[in-house]
Amino acid sequence: LEIPAGTFYGLVGPNGAGKTTTLSMIAGLLRADAGTIEVGGIDLRRDPRGAKARMGVLPDRLRTFDRLTGRQLLHYYGVLRGLRPAVVAERTADLARAFDLTAALARPVSDYSAGMTKKIMLAGAMIHSPRLLVLDEPFEAVDPVSSGVILDILGTYVEHGGTVILSSHGMELVERVCSRVAVIVSGQVLAEGTVDEVRGEGTLEERFRELSGGL
Repeated sequence: LEIPAGTFYGLVGPNGAGKTTTLSMIAGLLRADAGTIEVGGIDLRRDPRGAKARMGVLPDRLRTFDRLTGRQLLHYYGVLRGLRPAVVAERTADLARAFDLTAALARPVSDYSAGMTKKIMLAGAMIHSPRLLVLDEPFEAVDPVSSGVILDILGTYVEHGGTVILSSHGMELVERVCSRVAVIVSGQVLAEGTVDEVRGEGTLEERFRELSGGL
């Protein structure tokens, strides 16, 4: 699987296909049994710190320190990434404005809605200005308004040279926002390319169903 820099890349497949496992290996959360993973030319196994420094990660099952306020959580993420507190404060303000979270920064994250929690976690993943975002189901349980805000930010991020790889069950969303897509079934990449190349004559959903044995 090769993901070109500067692309909005979708990873789709049925439940249990290996999407989360693949993204967890890319993010360095799981160690691969075989093969190599390179992030911007850096071998993840040889230099995990260097590779992880270039990534921001949003896992599927959100676990966070939700007794912290939004501001405290972003401060923690930033300092953990080695940023100076003054830089963290500046980036927290910028990201909160972009994600429409400024008024919520003083509240505990446990009080946030599902959409707000996804946004604060994504802001945390972006606070160190990574070149790659690895997002597992970033739009699950997120309301349309929050989804729109997140999509706008990710679109701008890619326009400025960033790379996004996301998994999603929403074929329509992937078809609309991604420039390239891979279909994974039982751990195998069955189709890969631009969205137009993969979907062929029909829709991406039809092609997905065909590849995963639904037709």
